[in-house]
Amino acid sequence: MKVRRVVELIKGRNAQDALAVLQFAPQAASGPVAKVLASAMANAENNLELDPDTLWVSAAFVDEGPTMKRIQPRAQGRTFRILKRSSHITVEVESRPKVVSKARKSSVKGSGR
Repeated sequence: MKVRRVVELIKGRNAQDALAVLQFAPQAASGPVAKVLASAMANAENNLELDPDTLWVSAAFVDEGPTMKRIQPRAQGRTFRILKRSSHITVEVESRPKVVSKARKSSVKGSGR
């Protein structure tokens, strides 16, 4: 699976928005990445008592995991090696205070007639 492509979609986003993006991403790797993100959010909420609405994805990266080597029999007694690769997905979340948006004054510009 091409996990790094999916992880780039969620870097720097609000955690709730990142889950929504992953839910509708067509890549096969979006499922495992969403599971890791949900776990990170649950850990922050339960262990650190942080509000889940203030969580942001501060860092997300993918490292190479162990490779399982398998053998596929081929013609005339030969064998081909199949490499089943895996990866380590890391997602870090941080709490940022909610931004209260100030109401803008609407200025009505009319003709000075």
